[in-house]
Amino acid sequence: MFIKRLCFALLTLTLLATSGCGFKLQRSYSIPDALKSLHLSSQDQYSELTRLVRERLRLNSINVVDANATLPTLSILNDSLDRTTLSLYPTGNVAEYELNYLVSFTVQLPERDAQRFEVAIHRDYLDDPRTALAKSREMELLVKEMRIQAADQIIQILASIETN
Repeated sequence: MFIKRLCFALLTLTLLATSGCGFKLQRSYSIPDALKSLHLSSQDQYSELTRLVRERLRLNSINVVDANATLPTLSILNDSLDRTTLSLYPTGNVAEYELNYLVSFTVQLPERDAQRFEVAIHRDYLDDPRTALAKSREMELLVKEMRIQAADQIIQILASIETN
């Protein structure tokens, strides 16, 4: 019985300590009330990034509505993936790439100028021409992971916008 009470007391103490210091679970953002309903626009409404951003908005209890002059607008302007060579094999084939994923977007609050933001994600990618099929699958997974991280960062930026 003593052990149960001790465990309960330690659990309660841990919860109070972490909530008192401002600890929040990852991907748990405090979105301003002015952004609880917004319009999401994109060049390609069916792209993977737009789908991921829409999903993240829904998970953070943000209503995505049709365009309205009295509501904020999140516009995904473009996303691009570039790769640069980092190193070569002695044969001259590329051994390592750096993948750069860049997303540009704006947030337009009613009766204010649009605020432009950019999210940049970087990853190193080792290439081996002997395992081309496996490496192409690895590249697809890396790009998907980069898009997920970009969508999460867009939500983080929304949480940091001053709406007053």
